Amino acid sequence: MLDGFKKFIARGNMVDMAVGVVMGAAVTSVVTAIVEKVINPLIAMIFGTENMDGLLAFTVNGSTVSFGAVIGALINFLVVAAAVYFCIVLPINKFRDMAAARHGVQDEAEEPLSPEEQTVALLQEIRDELAKGGNGGTVLK
Repeated sequence: MLDGFKKFIARGNMVDMAVGVVMGAAVTSVVTAIVEKVINPLIAMIFGTENMDGLLAFTVNGSTVSFGAVIGALINFLVVAAAVYFCIVLPINKFRDMAAARHGVQDEAEEPLSPEEQTVALLQEIRDELAKGGNGGTVLK
């Protein structure tokens, strides 16, 4: 049972996900600073409001609908996505490609063969070798 758990934790996808969560949390303060110190002041200069919460807002029967808040959240999302991609994903993929090229490892996009597929491939290789006489001239019976 513990061996299965160790395999699950050591899988590449699990490690990638953990790194993504940790790096995403670390990037949050940088993105927040960019939004609060760069994007919001630009919005204030253009629209005359401090942030986008009051932009494109209207009130009907005491309920306020604010499209500006949604636009602000979308901008935050795009800034986070760009920061994560350019600062984390792109360098890690470049590093993996360089390491794979250095070690002659095949691309990870190809899924490894299942045990059944490996058995079939091995049996086909044996059949082909026997068919062309690659066993040193002796025939197995």
